[in-house]
Amino acid sequence: MLLLVVLVATASWSCKCFLIFLPFLTDGFAQEIPMQSPISITKFQKSARMTCEIQTSKENVDGIVIHWYKQKEGEAPERLLFFSQGKVTTESAFQVNRYMVERISVQKQCVLTIKDVIPDDAATYYCECTSVGGYLVFGSGAKLIISSKCFHSHVFKTNSEILQKKHENQIIYVCLIEKFYPEVIRVTWTDDEKEVTDNVVKGDTWQSTKEDEYSIASWLTVPAENKDKKYYCKYEHEEEKASLPTQGIFYMLKMQFDVLL
Repeated sequence: MLLLVVLVATASWSCKCFLIFLPFLTDGFAQEIPMQSPISITKFQKSARMTCEIQTSKENVDGIVIHWYKQKEGEAPERLLFFSQGKVTTESAFQVNRYMVERISVQKQCVLTIKDVIPDDAATYYCECTSVGGYLVFGSGAKLIISSKCFHSHVFKTNSEILQKKHENQIIYVCLIEKFYPEVIRVTWTDDEKEVTDNVVKGDTWQSTKEDEYSIASWLTVPAENKDKKYYCKYEHEEEKASLPTQGIFYMLKMQFDVLL
């Protein structure tokens, strides 16, 4: 299930605001849905680039006003700038020469580039467009991490596997993902047709004994009669994307299962 962030403010960002998480909104409520990528960016100096794709039935998105917000941990979001009719307007609190916005109409995208990042740029960045009814519909966010650590996929070898255990009239699948950095990761379950959200538990990310290596586990419980049905554990990370099928996996030992739970 896609989660969108709806932000409601009674007066101003500094006075009163709160975030509400709502499930995916279909036609009839939100006609423009912003989808962001990547989910995180790790940079040191250099520039950071993030994309907002507007999912809409409209052929032309040039008339849609797109806003970008910056939210530091534990603080209220601040509007960074907005893009309207080919013009970028930056809020006075931010340095206009450090931000570049371009709209790619054919792909229905709006791309934000932050030039020469500095430690103060570390935050989560949200793109937003206004839905029918006046709600501010946000994308899922892109976390910008400022780090001097040099990491590549050949250094951080991500381990991922699905384990399973039959318990009475149920089958429990455990999707275990280890040795990734940074800690930002998105894990979902799907079948051959759609995303599965019922009877899914996502654990918290934890740090292993090795510095800067993170792990996460997610559980899916299905009826035993679905043993021949294929499910997938999908994860999206800054370094890679993968889809792990449940068919062809091995049964976990009881000791392993108890440790994970």
